[in-house]
Amino acid sequence: MSVLALPAYAQLSDADEAALTDLYRRGTPANTLRAWERDLAYIAAWKMASFGRPLNWPEDEKVALRFILDHAQDLTEKQGVAQDVAMELIAIGLRRELTCPSPATLDRRIASWQAFHRMRNLPSPFSSPLVQQARQKARRANARPRVPKSPKPVTRDILEALLASCDDSHRGIRDRAMLMLAFASGGRRRSEVTALNVEDVGLEDFAAKGLVWLRLLETKTTNRDQAPRLPMKGRAARALVHWLDVTKLTSGPLFRPVSLSDRPLPRRLASDALRTILRRRLVLAGLPADFATPHGLRAGFLTQAALDGAPLAAAMKLSLHRSAVQAQKYYADVEISENPATDLLGD
Repeated sequence: MSVLALPAYAQLSDADEAALTDLYRRGTPANTLRAWERDLAYIAAWKMASFGRPLNWPEDEKVALRFILDHAQDLTEKQGVAQDVAMELIAIGLRRELTCPSPATLDRRIASWQAFHRMRNLPSPFSSPLVQQARQKARRANARPRVPKSPKPVTRDILEALLASCDDSHRGIRDRAMLMLAFASGGRRRSEVTALNVEDVGLEDFAAKGLVWLRLLETKTTNRDQAPRLPMKGRAARALVHWLDVTKLTSGPLFRPVSLSDRPLPRRLASDALRTILRRRLVLAGLPADFATPHGLRAGFLTQAALDGAPLAAAMKLSLHRSAVQAQKYYADVEISENPATDLLGD
């Protein structure tokens, strides 16, 4: 069953139902659609393994409560139906282990299940007081300390060490351009960097202003209809233009694999390529390979903005954070002794 398949309503024609389904798809970011598809597959498999029946619309309150209970405990040493179901889900690749999933994972799957009900204009079993209370207790019982996505933010000093490891080979020029773009354009996610095409780079202001424009067709918080254009200037802009100059690229993927003979290949880098590149550059810079992840470039941009005294709103215009609360966490992580406000009177 498709995530966005809607039930038949007497007042809607087939054409109206098709138009409504299309509206949902076009109005929902692609990443959200993919997450919904994964969650629907998991929920449907769990229901079948637990009850021997497919999903109902609306779902029964007892099923929702059972879902919370099964995912609010460590099943490693707890034999029974819940463990058997979990083992079956592990066998088909929908679950990784028997330990208790994080509250965030449980919340996301419940949120997806609720969204499926809303799409069908049906009441959600997770809205009942008993199920809501159980969900709240499960969240508190399994609360975990917040773990950053990257061990350390890649701030300016660390980035400089990484850039120093890049030579003048095609690989070095590419890695320098990718790292600087990922940092300087607002802390881009790795998938956003590898998804860029040459056509997404605007050079109309480079000769006069040293400014390059980047068009992001799709991000976690925007879709193709919004397609933000972000400015990039200075060394980062020059590094990107240098990559285009030496490769003579005029269309297609912006960043590409480089062969052992140092020749750019005519295909796109894998979506996770930035992780591999970052690990290699960390080692070449004398740092542990796991010192930071690609998210460290995003965290590093916001952390450096805080260290430099850039207003949060200005940083968010580049990072494209929708939530000021989320972006503020990076500012809050800056040591108070490093806060630029401590230097208001100078030395």
